Amino acid sequence: MAELIIAVETADVRFPTSLDLDGSDAMNPEPDYSGAYVTVRTSSGAAGYGLAFTVGRGNEVEVAAVQALAQLVVGLPVDEVLGDLGAFSRRLTGDSQLRWLGPEKGAIHMAAAAIVNAVWDLYGRREGKPVWRLLAELSPEQLVGLVDFRYLQDALTREEALDILRRAEPGRAERTERLMSEGFPAYTTTPGWLGYSDEKLVRLSRAAVAEGFTQIKLKVGADPDDDVRRLRLAREAVGPGIRIAVDANQAWGVQQAIEWMRQLAPYDPYWIEEPTSPDDILGHAAVRRAVAPIKVATGEHTHNQVMFKQLLQAGSLDILQMDASRTAGVTENVAILLLAAKFGVPVCPHAGGLGLCEMVQHLAMFDYVAVSGTQQDRVIEYVDHLHEHFTDPVRIRRGRYLAPTAPGLSAELRAQSAAAHRFPEGAVWKRKAA
Repeated sequence: MAELIIAVETADVRFPTSLDLDGSDAMNPEPDYSGAYVTVRTSSGAAGYGLAFTVGRGNEVEVAAVQALAQLVVGLPVDEVLGDLGAFSRRLTGDSQLRWLGPEKGAIHMAAAAIVNAVWDLYGRREGKPVWRLLAELSPEQLVGLVDFRYLQDALTREEALDILRRAEPGRAERTERLMSEGFPAYTTTPGWLGYSDEKLVRLSRAAVAEGFTQIKLKVGADPDDDVRRLRLAREAVGPGIRIAVDANQAWGVQQAIEWMRQLAPYDPYWIEEPTSPDDILGHAAVRRAVAPIKVATGEHTHNQVMFKQLLQAGSLDILQMDASRTAGVTENVAILLLAAKFGVPVCPHAGGLGLCEMVQHLAMFDYVAVSGTQQDRVIEYVDHLHEHFTDPVRIRRGRYLAPTAPGLSAELRAQSAAAHRFPEGAVWKRKAA
């Protein structure tokens, strides 16, 4: 009898990170890192895990969006789903009624990501491989089969994508070996949360360098005098040889971003991240022209592959920051990696959050092995929060991500952690309410 998907379960899981201002920035001063946590179960007893990351209030909306999509998934044969994951993704993003809530953006698209990621986790577990390796061992033809080229062909054709993948194919084994032995470069945002004191900023910046990180990131955008002081302190703490990125989290208008960055320029910021509205493609291009040689990085709030296509076409970014659960999960991110490779733009994924480091490391490592073939100017964001709650947490050594070896996408929460942080009935939230 064919194995079927019999359930798509979702839970509202939240962590009270606002208590210590972990994750605080100019637009999100008191976030509670949260997720619509998804479990896809099959008739054989197998399961896959994924999530869509949020910052607290509204996580219940994300859970409802997952529940709305679940009806499209339950009852499908597992072999049919895993045999054509491109079609499965389009089934979720292209439903004739639910897509009206996007299309391909916002809560409904992130819900699709949570389910798609859970199915990739299921696939990796079934094959006994971490998802980065599973992807990196697919043929160019199989990888291209994941991509919906309908809206991309003016920037990337199927033939161009195949050519990119075929050029990288001969070096896959060597790069896999190097990845397993050396890991992948990381940078850390841990020192730079906006709510941290100057003393904590300096202490954590020095600690990051001692731990082997060659790049850190500071949140900016609330007060120019504070930003100048904090960036000066960080530069003094780490010295001239360490890259310091800054992140405004969309706080500025276009001209404001340009003027603010001129004040920060003397302290040699490497990139400015999300300088303005994430939807303002031409605004990002204007900022990029004005602040060069400081780089412009964006993408954690970019809705879909079409927006990434336009950002690349318009010359709006120097660094592409894909997210594991903002676009429609692993499948759409394969298309985004191919777009970045076509335009020669480095990918430095957005992480931190809840489970984002765990999931997005697989995408960056796949990109290195099978798409771009390089680690030059490529780093994965790292934030030292909440990893202990996962069954296969990220591993960092000397400022580098170690390649995951366990099967799947590394997205499974420990059962005790998930239960304790379930909102509002979990023990953690009951204690907080009391």
